[in-house]
Amino acid sequence: MAPMKLYGATLSWNMTRCVAVLEEAGAEYEIVPLNFGTGEHKSPEHLARNPFGQVPALQDGDLYLWESRAICKYVCRKNKPELLKEGDLKESAMVDVWLEVEANQYTAALNPILFQYLIHPMLGGATDQKVVEENLEKLKKVLEVYEARLTKCKYLAGDYISVADLSHVSATLCLAATPHASVFDAYPHVKAWWTDLMARPSVQKVAALMKPPS
Repeated sequence: MAPMKLYGATLSWNMTRCVAVLEEAGAEYEIVPLNFGTGEHKSPEHLARNPFGQVPALQDGDLYLWESRAICKYVCRKNKPELLKEGDLKESAMVDVWLEVEANQYTAALNPILFQYLIHPMLGGATDQKVVEENLEKLKKVLEVYEARLTKCKYLAGDYISVADLSHVSATLCLAATPHASVFDAYPHVKAWWTDLMARPSVQKVAALMKPPS
């Protein structure tokens, strides 16, 4: 069977979220780069893959998927369902909870910080420190909840790695490129969780992809 195709750009942390899961799940895939500078993501060809003209988009045979977390779930179901814990009602529910927390609490607070430091300067804008500080405070409150959770279990959903943990990888790697890379230092259990994730080959692969060429 032909490998799955993941369309997008590795500058996108929504894109590399999928790469982390594809790697951890041992899936066969290839990355198909899109040129944002020429508007390739808005081309008719890509709109057929993702009607919103965004990335990522996944092709598996005649199936096209978009939205990074939906792609991640599909990849797990096909290649490594234990990352979803779907055989256990309570465990799978906790995976779902922490995947929602990642999207609606953690990354929701982190995204504005990343945009201010990493995206706005690329577009010729200046970093708005007020936006950064407001969202940094939100992120710290989220990390307090994570710290409390991780005193009880090794990973977010329980004592097993899941798609919920892996979904944090790409945005957190981007945080390392900002002046607030040390924010985890105040939360020892969060830091230990992240150190554990960073040691995984799947996460190392994503880190290498996201590293700008020297």
